[in-house]
Amino acid sequence: LFSKFIHPDKELYTEFYSLWIALMVVNAIIFLVGVVLNSLALYVFCFRTKTKTTSVIYTINLIVTDLLVGFSLPVRIIMFYSAGDCLNCSLVHIFGYFVNMYCSILFLTCICVDRYLAIVQVEVSRKWRNPSCAKGICVFIWIFATVVTFSILIMAIQFAACCLSKILVLMVCEYFFPLIIIIFFTTRIMCALSKPSLMHQSRDRRMRAVQLLITVLIIFMICFTPFHVRQVAISINPNMAHDVSLLVYHVTVTLSSLNSCMDPIVYCFVTNNFQSTMKNIFRKTEPEQTNADILGMNKNPKGS
Repeated sequence: LFSKFIHPDKELYTEFYSLWIALMVVNAIIFLVGVVLNSLALYVFCFRTKTKTTSVIYTINLIVTDLLVGFSLPVRIIMFYSAGDCLNCSLVHIFGYFVNMYCSILFLTCICVDRYLAIVQVEVSRKWRNPSCAKGICVFIWIFATVVTFSILIMAIQFAACCLSKILVLMVCEYFFPLIIIIFFTTRIMCALSKPSLMHQSRDRRMRAVQLLITVLIIFMICFTPFHVRQVAISINPNMAHDVSLLVYHVTVTLSSLNSCMDPIVYCFVTNNFQSTMKNIFRKTEPEQTNADILGMNKNPKGS
């Protein structure tokens, strides 16, 4: 059963060479764009953002997972040419890839929930929205994703094909539960933002919250949904044509890697000054403006 996870690259290379070349080119572009954008974002959030809020902490962890996913892409190509028959190498690579993919899903979920609490449940959530609690949640997510992914791979190695459906259901649970949570909170925040009780919050802040949640939903639909729909289809119909299963597997895995390039869009809505700081990096190094500085400048035209 484990061979179904470690040999699809070789099968695609021999049976659909042109598509293999095209996907390798796409993966190379994803690697370059993702590593550059996420490296810059990591620099901004770690060294140019003074206040490490809960959203910033979740975002930093999301950036780390995206970088690890990006770096796994060239490793996949290197392994194909130099270590294609090394089962332990394949196991480590697959394990690392899926741990980081599921960590990305969970950190995106945390960012959405945190934004909902910050906008709608301000007073109730004060004791939960603090850096210490956020760091604890991040540690839990890393441990949880590692343990679940390891358990899935061990089951795939030890058990027969009759257990494939149970393994795939376990994998899908790591996707569908976060998706339900994000849809629920997106609906709740869009309904809540129409209430007069939230009119004291700035329109810009409310619009950023909606844009963030919608962006995360789009990323889920484009990057993660196709792969997990394929997993469900395989569990329902294990006798699916091999060629179809192979092609869909490679296309959907490539789409799941695309989130490392799309997540930087989310970063634009996490803090007020992310975009301006990014522009300053390419122009001239300037002192970081805090949110208080920006508000003060808006109130004082002469100072601006």
